[in-house]
Amino acid sequence: MGLSQSTVADLVDSYLRALSSGDVPAVLSLFAPDGMVHSPLYGELPAHEFYPVLFSDTARSVLTLRRTLQNIDAGEPTVAFWFDFAWTLADGTPAPFTVIDVAELDPDGRITRLHIVYDTHPIRAAWENQRLTVDGAPTPPE
Repeated sequence: MGLSQSTVADLVDSYLRALSSGDVPAVLSLFAPDGMVHSPLYGELPAHEFYPVLFSDTARSVLTLRRTLQNIDAGEPTVAFWFDFAWTLADGTPAPFTVIDVAELDPDGRITRLHIVYDTHPIRAAWENQRLTVDGAPTPPE
């Protein structure tokens, strides 16, 4: 099943807008109920667990879409979007990176699996430093 270009564009636009604003209900509305996120920093989590944690680690994010790609084979609908993520951690540390998110979709166009792909090396130390203490207590590395 293929999705129209406008459907794909709406999905990507809605996702990036929700991600930029830290809007948990808006981002989760784009996922199937059992949707999963595969993140190089946070691991594999259900979407309903991933986004609250990500947004609590975020003071600000500015997203700039570079390109959207869609599969053209007869397989399950898949969309990849490449964007710049100007991420500012909750402690104020800038942690920008370029990322490709690959979204596997159900027949209704909802995300079933989101694979986040980027090099964590440039930002990992800042992210780990921020997560060393949460609510005054040490947190184990993930």
